[in-house]
Amino acid sequence: MAEDLLTADVLAGVPHGFSTAAAGDMGLRGLPAGDPALEPVLANRARIADAVLPGAGLVGVYQVHGATCVEAGAWADDARPQADALVTDRPGMLLGILTADCAPVLLADRAAGVIGAAHAGWKGAVGGVVEETLAAMERLGARRTDIAAAIGPAIGQASYEVDAPFRTRFIEDEARFFAPGARVGHWQFDLSGFVAARLAAGGVRQVAVLPCDTYRQADRFFSFRRATHQGKADYGRQLSLIGLPDRRRSVRAHIV
Repeated sequence: MAEDLLTADVLAGVPHGFSTAAAGDMGLRGLPAGDPALEPVLANRARIADAVLPGAGLVGVYQVHGATCVEAGAWADDARPQADALVTDRPGMLLGILTADCAPVLLADRAAGVIGAAHAGWKGAVGGVVEETLAAMERLGARRTDIAAAIGPAIGQASYEVDAPFRTRFIEDEARFFAPGARVGHWQFDLSGFVAARLAAGGVRQVAVLPCDTYRQADRFFSFRRATHQGKADYGRQLSLIGLPDRRRSVRAHIV
C-alpha cells in the first residue's frame, strides 16, 4: 500500500500514516449514519486504519478550523466534539485528522507513550492549535523535548497565493513565511513552514515536513483550493492517523 499511505522517518516505530488520493476519499462530510454515500468512505477509512494499526479504534473530531485540542474518547462519529486536535495515552486507539490542503500534524513522545494529531489550517495555526496540542500532551505526561512531529501533505507555498490583508494577520517576525507573488499586492504563504516554526518555538526538537503539494500534485492528493478553482462542487479528503499499539494484545497474539 505504498501508494496509499505515506510515512515519516521522524516517527519511525510509531504506527502512523498519511493517506493519499490512491486510498480514496476519507471525508465524512456531515452525512448522517446509514447514508449509502458513507459506505465507500467508511470502507476506505477502515482499510487504511487496519493498515496502520490492525484492530484499533479510529477516533476523530468535528473540525472547525480552530485551536481546541481534546483528549480522545470512544465517541461515535456523529457525536464527535468540535475541535481541531486530539491526544491520547491509551493503547489500541488511532487518532485521525482530515485535510485537503491544510497541514496535518502527527506527534509522538515514545518514552511517555503519548500521541497527538492536529489539523492546522492557517486559522488554527495562528490561533494556537500547535501550542494547545503540545500542552495537552504534556498533561498526559509527555515532554516537549521528547516529542517528534511530522507535518504531512499540505498545500505548498508556490500554490498558496494570498492577498495583503491576509498577510497583515501575521506579526512582522513571521514575514519570512511570505514570498512575493506573481501579482502585485499578493504573496505566497508557506503554511507548512509556519507550522514547523510553531512546533520548534514550542520546544519540539524533531520536526519533519513531507515534501508534498496537495494543490499541484493532482494525481496524488485531494485539494480544496484546486477543486474550488476548477468549479467543482465537492472534493475529497486525506486522512492522517497515528496510534499506540496495545502491547498486551501483541503479547497474547505472540503466545497464541
